[in-house]
Amino acid sequence: MRTVFCCPLLYSKKQLKGEEKGIKKEHQVNREIRDREVRVIAPDGRQLGIMPIAKALGLAEESELDLVKIAPKANPPVCKIMDYGKFKFEQAKREKEARKNQKLVEIKEIWLSMTIDTNDLNVKAKHARKFLEDGAKVKVSIRMKGRQQAHPEIGIEVMNRFYDILKDVCVMERAPLRDGRTILMILATNKK
Repeated sequence: MRTVFCCPLLYSKKQLKGEEKGIKKEHQVNREIRDREVRVIAPDGRQLGIMPIAKALGLAEESELDLVKIAPKANPPVCKIMDYGKFKFEQAKREKEARKNQKLVEIKEIWLSMTIDTNDLNVKAKHARKFLEDGAKVKVSIRMKGRQQAHPEIGIEVMNRFYDILKDVCVMERAPLRDGRTILMILATNKK
């Protein structure tokens, strides 16, 4: 009779920790805490001192709450007795509120030329005015071609004329500046 040896299934460290489906835990809770001693904070915020993990878990179980490691890098690590489910809910609520209050500033770009006519400049300024009134920033660009590169001052003069048309609704966040073959200027809305 022949003996067959089978090797046990090999699990990665992620699978052993329960993170196989991309679920990342932010805090260690209750029995996941492997430290010998921890500094414990009561639910009301007062410090209970440094104690063995078994005693800290006992205090958490007595109050029917969770022991959560909130400062793992401290020596000894800091754990707080709290309702972890309620904590996660409030944290998600705060993050959602922060995302809602966050305002993204859109940047619109307008291209001019060094030989632009006054009428065309006014039409482009009208578009820029609409963008600025909607709360966007406007990036104004002039691409210099061929011999125009020898006279960037003409492009800067066109940019300044463009700004003069719009200065009642905007401020110059970045003055006209040559950047290689391009002249750039950024306009932002007036903070009234």
